[in-house]
Amino acid sequence: MKMKVFRQGGFLHLPNDNIVKTIGVATLLCLVCSVVVSGAATMLKPKQVANKLLDKKSNILTVAGISNPDKSVDELFSRIETRVVELSSGNYTDAVDVESFDQRKASKDPEYRIDLSKDKDLAQIGGLSKYANVYLLRDGDAVSKIILPVKGYGLWSTMYGFIALEADATTVSGITFYEHGETPGLGGEIENAKWQKSWAGKKISDASGVPTLQLVKGIVDTGLAGSEYKIDGLAGATLTSNGVSNLVQFWMGENGFGPYLEKTRAARSQARLDQPLTSGKG
Repeated sequence: MKMKVFRQGGFLHLPNDNIVKTIGVATLLCLVCSVVVSGAATMLKPKQVANKLLDKKSNILTVAGISNPDKSVDELFSRIETRVVELSSGNYTDAVDVESFDQRKASKDPEYRIDLSKDKDLAQIGGLSKYANVYLLRDGDAVSKIILPVKGYGLWSTMYGFIALEADATTVSGITFYEHGETPGLGGEIENAKWQKSWAGKKISDASGVPTLQLVKGIVDTGLAGSEYKIDGLAGATLTSNGVSNLVQFWMGENGFGPYLEKTRAARSQARLDQPLTSGKG
């Protein structure tokens, strides 16, 4: 009977409530939509990749304190030198291509991933890449700022950001978070520009190099000793505040950028020692 209907009027002439027509239309619609979505994703992928890279560069420039409305992001970023560091040794490495290396992807790749035990995973990230990007702001031949990528778990999400240090590899210049899922108005205040500015001038570690910087409840009393190692906590967001403290201490510590920062400080101290003494005129 159904075949007779097809011969007389074809598929499109079947009643709208016919099960064959319903399934056929739904299948055809799914196929068409799949082709359109796949085609759009393929065509837009290069643009998406370019926009993602542009956003990354913009965040690095922001935390480095570089801005000029008359210049493009790429022009401004020409002052930034990108390097790759082997975290365990603290040395720069050519083991991976600096232009194509993606630290975030590498942290999931068995070839590069290092799994962290619970006692070492202060930032609650599970594991990390054995290599990491560092971004150096140069003033002529000298490095004036060091920008480091950081991430760690807050209340609801992994928070991704950058922290900028002065050339001494100890003093904070700035911090920014560009991706997270924390509660708006509470943990989401990690995006608050005023709060981020309060990081400038703080110290990430004590005289012995141990990461000490942390968020505290309430407002930091700058008149008290040790205030240079404390940041105002986020009101009503204790777990997010703890997460920020943990991610900073992890990445500035021995399992993160600690070896690199230690070598940077040592090289800076040696450079000062190697400078010839000058005598003033009496």
